[in-house]
Amino acid sequence: MLSGQITQFDFNQRPPDAERRPEFWRGLARQELVRNVWKQNLNVNKAKNIIMFLGDGMSLSTVAAARILKGQKINHTGEEEVLSFEKFPHTGLSKTYCTNAQVADSACTATAYLCGVKTNIFIIGVTANVEFNNCTASMDASNQVSSIAAWAQAAGKSTGFITTTTLTHASPAGTYAHVANRLYESDADVLQFGQDNATCIDIAQQLVRQEPGRNFNIMMGGGMEKFIPFYQRDAHGNFGMRQDGRNLISQWQDEHPRGQVVTNRDELLKINTSEITHLMGVFQSKALDYHILANHSKQPSLSEMTEVALKLLQKNENGYFIFIEGGHIDTAHHENKAAVALEETLEFEKAIQLARDMTDVKDTLIVVTADHGHPLTMVGYPNRGNPILGLNKHDRARDGLKFSTLNYPLGPEQYVDSNGRRLNLDRIPRTIESVFPSYIKTSAGHHSGEDVGIFSSGPFAHLFTGVLQQHTIPHLMAYASCMGDGPTMCNDNYDDRVKADNSVYNYKN
Repeated sequence: MLSGQITQFDFNQRPPDAERRPEFWRGLARQELVRNVWKQNLNVNKAKNIIMFLGDGMSLSTVAAARILKGQKINHTGEEEVLSFEKFPHTGLSKTYCTNAQVADSACTATAYLCGVKTNIFIIGVTANVEFNNCTASMDASNQVSSIAAWAQAAGKSTGFITTTTLTHASPAGTYAHVANRLYESDADVLQFGQDNATCIDIAQQLVRQEPGRNFNIMMGGGMEKFIPFYQRDAHGNFGMRQDGRNLISQWQDEHPRGQVVTNRDELLKINTSEITHLMGVFQSKALDYHILANHSKQPSLSEMTEVALKLLQKNENGYFIFIEGGHIDTAHHENKAAVALEETLEFEKAIQLARDMTDVKDTLIVVTADHGHPLTMVGYPNRGNPILGLNKHDRARDGLKFSTLNYPLGPEQYVDSNGRRLNLDRIPRTIESVFPSYIKTSAGHHSGEDVGIFSSGPFAHLFTGVLQQHTIPHLMAYASCMGDGPTMCNDNYDDRVKADNSVYNYKN
């Protein structure tokens, strides 16, 4: 089989001169050996600060493809490139299933990696005793679970979140909400699902009026329509959605006299963080635009939001916890727009590098992971440096036509004619928003159920290794920072020898 499959491979392509020498690879191996030996000098400081980065839908294939694209954007072959978080010294895998679903969504996973408990698909911040759309059960305090953001507030830390989706989206809502349906983003949404919006509290209200949301020092993203009445236009010129007449933005401002609301990039970058205690940034009526397509004079980048947030949070001597989501990796994958998804991943990794540069590895734990995967595939036998967003130049299908290096199993576009014959992709112009080929026709791309990566740097980063249950992640962060009701490094019986090893910790990754 293999000999027949590889006949189209271009065996005449020569690798870079340096890579033809065995010593090149031996030297690279020695670098990785030294790096792994250094890991034995474990950082067992108490984590004053925790930054959790979540790449929504960032499968390991997405990481690999983004790595290649990063290199190719600077005219390298790409495969040898490294993303910022791939430099972190410790890596592991997270098992993403829900209590009732083999392939997860962003709601049950947010409950796992933020609240430390697995639950049912499509619900947030409640146990698996709650069934989908049973609002009464979700409002029962005995069924609710608290998040690491609440644990951090109890420890006197500043808290917050940033997302490229909406403030009420499933992933950030895991830090503060308790709902039987992730789509209860406003009271209008509650009504659409047949619930009483007077007694079933929507996600936007929970953020502004309940703990821990009302105590957040930072909240930035989109979704202003969920916070203002249907008869009122928001700062972006669009009508709100709320049926109860509440303007939750104004309510938040009234309750935070030293807080500031910003709605565009210019307002954000002009903030004097020494003069405010709280910040709400709502930069679109709905979710933020894709970075590659956004008006950057109006919409801030994830890195810009991260920088302002960290400057504000660093004022607290007790430290902080912040959740930062690259949410549109997932959105683009659902549309089978692989190029956009990879661009979102590269913007995400820039924010991670910025956060690592702005903080001290000795006291700030950074954890990078994903909630679930997407089934992006890299196929065929493309030569080294083959454009990752293009066609496989040499390997062809049995119909004699080239095929895309990146593909999806499910999606809206198979690129076939009325007789089921594949179209010649060479004749179809591609743009940044092009839909990549899929094999099974569906209205949109779906999630995938494989494990996702965990990348960690800072105090107790070595705990995030091996194959972990996703719900273990917040317990490990709490252990490192002495938060919550579980075991922590502050109340554990540590071996004095391990503590002494910290004195030789002298590297930064």
